[in-house]
Amino acid sequence: MSISVFEHPFLSGFMGDAEIASLFSADADVAAMLRFETELAKAEAECGIFPVETANAIVTHLAGFVPDMAALSDGMARDGVVVPEFVRQLRRKVGDAASDKVHFGATSQDVIDTSLVLRLKAATGILMERLAVLTAGLGALSKRDGNLTLMGYTRMQAAIAITAGDRISSWKEPLERHHARLAAFSKSGFALQFGDAAGTLEKLADKGPAVRAALAARLDLADQPQWHSQRDGLAEFAALLSLISGCLGKLGQDIALLAQVGSEIRLSGGGGSSAMPHKQNPVTAELLVTLARFNAVQLSAMHQSLVHEQERSGAAWMLEWMILPQMVIATGAALSTARRLIGQIERLGSEKD
Repeated sequence: MSISVFEHPFLSGFMGDAEIASLFSADADVAAMLRFETELAKAEAECGIFPVETANAIVTHLAGFVPDMAALSDGMARDGVVVPEFVRQLRRKVGDAASDKVHFGATSQDVIDTSLVLRLKAATGILMERLAVLTAGLGALSKRDGNLTLMGYTRMQAAIAITAGDRISSWKEPLERHHARLAAFSKSGFALQFGDAAGTLEKLADKGPAVRAALAARLDLADQPQWHSQRDGLAEFAALLSLISGCLGKLGQDIALLAQVGSEIRLSGGGGSSAMPHKQNPVTAELLVTLARFNAVQLSAMHQSLVHEQERSGAAWMLEWMILPQMVIATGAALSTARRLIGQIERLGSEKD
């Protein structure tokens, strides 16, 4: 067993999501932090904080910057945050009179939170595409098998006959609502973090709001006042992730129960047993249930991270680093798994007598 099933050499083949995991790699984080620093220099020059030539020098010198990752690790161990060492390396790379303007008016949390938001926004685009593909697949399944008959169950007891289309609607309609929720969140939920030491942008004086607006525009993020200790936006996003994976867990649980009965669904592919060769376990459906429960548990930790003391927190902040990336990967994996599961359904329901 490994620390994370999402990156294990073979467990990730079942539970992982390489596309989304790449957004949370060290390389992706560094690229996003570097983007913040270079666009900050441009925005500050645009607003007259320092000359355009200074910003151009910063951008030119940092083109193709490759950090010393071992030094970043040592800096993280020393400072509890990677940005002080990161900025030291950037300033050495710039290496002239412009170096003191690198990171000007920003603080570590601005860099790290904005890097996270940039990558969450990219991940959300992927999740929305997968939701759209999945709902289209469910629509095609309903068109094919929707008129077939299923037994409807209430409180785990046989109730009355329903159609396969009725059951599929209970899977599909919440996912359509989640797609709309993600689309709405994407418009304003991914906000630039920029507040300097205590959220007041004191180094920029009366030009602070203008720089923030210019930087937000350059990064294609929402322009909002700093949210160093106001983490409700990230908690709301985490709740959306849990809603998505939870509804996919319902889909998986239903299909696993249908497979248990056996007569109302025919599945293809996977689920072999080492001890019982005749079995075909509904492992894809079971994984959806597991990922739903995983995210539901992680959501409580994200709500714990709402408790940021005073203007900025270290303890609550670090908890987010541990929880949120795994929730995004779990949700991405659940969407891919659900799409694969729908493709394995050869028949859902039976002909009416």
